[in-house]
Amino acid sequence: MDDTGRSSASAPGSRRKDARRNQQTLLDAAAAIFVTSGVEAPVRDIAAEAGVGVGTIYRHFPTRADLVIAVYRHQVDACAEAGPTLLASSPSPFVALERWVDLFVGFLVTKHGLAAALQTDNTGFETLHAYFLDRLLPVCAQLLDAAVASGEIRSGLDPYPFMRGIGNLCIGADSDPRYDARRLVALLVAGLRRSG
Repeated sequence: MDDTGRSSASAPGSRRKDARRNQQTLLDAAAAIFVTSGVEAPVRDIAAEAGVGVGTIYRHFPTRADLVIAVYRHQVDACAEAGPTLLASSPSPFVALERWVDLFVGFLVTKHGLAAALQTDNTGFETLHAYFLDRLLPVCAQLLDAAVASGEIRSGLDPYPFMRGIGNLCIGADSDPRYDARRLVALLVAGLRRSG
């Protein structure tokens, strides 16, 4: 036990948990700032959003590239983890698919230059793209399979071209305010439904 009466064995675990929570807060703040200001936003803006000092950000992420990569991975992970949760909590597999696709579109249209910033490092970009596919393709496949099994959509849809098609519909959404990627993707998803 330490001087406070707590077991010192639990202190490192608590510190690790706090560090993870702080890092998640930083990543959420950076993602929010990147959406509004792009990946070149000043670090002080991210620090202010997170409620920490600039030094804290540099302690976790020594370079901007480290931060951009961490935000990208964080957003991919959030999208991947949402799939099973939506499948368990939605009224039907098709509704879960719709909701997940909406999250996926949000990720694609709001990443504001994340991919472009990473393409200068071809190896790093390829590694992240592989991570993106490894994490998200199985989730998309699970949602599509569940909607097929429930009889809500037609069978035979491969998740890779489906996700690629969604991605293609999202291109340019951040540079043209008249273009509504969400509406077009919603039409694509609605087209999956089996006709009665």
